[in-house]
Amino acid sequence: MPNCKFFLLQRLKGSMSGDAHDLNNMQTRAVIKFFFVQGKALKEIDAILKETLGEYALSYATVKNWVAQFKRGDFSTCDAPLLDDPKQ
Repeated sequence: MPNCKFFLLQRLKGSMSGDAHDLNNMQTRAVIKFFFVQGKALKEIDAILKETLGEYALSYATVKNWVAQFKRGDFSTCDAPLLDDPKQ
């Protein structure tokens, strides 16, 4: 399984660019989900992302929020749709 981890993280790191920021967020969430399903702890997931992605890694708080979402059984890696502002 280490080869799979390396492949996923290298693909994610290689896709980091300003043009595809939203897609990269979804890819990062998918990697977090992958490690969560493997049973990795929050701190371990965060450390792997920071080691691999450096300045592009999500903050610890963001990783924590995504892990909490997966623990609740919500395995979507997409952003929730924005609600229309009733004031407009």
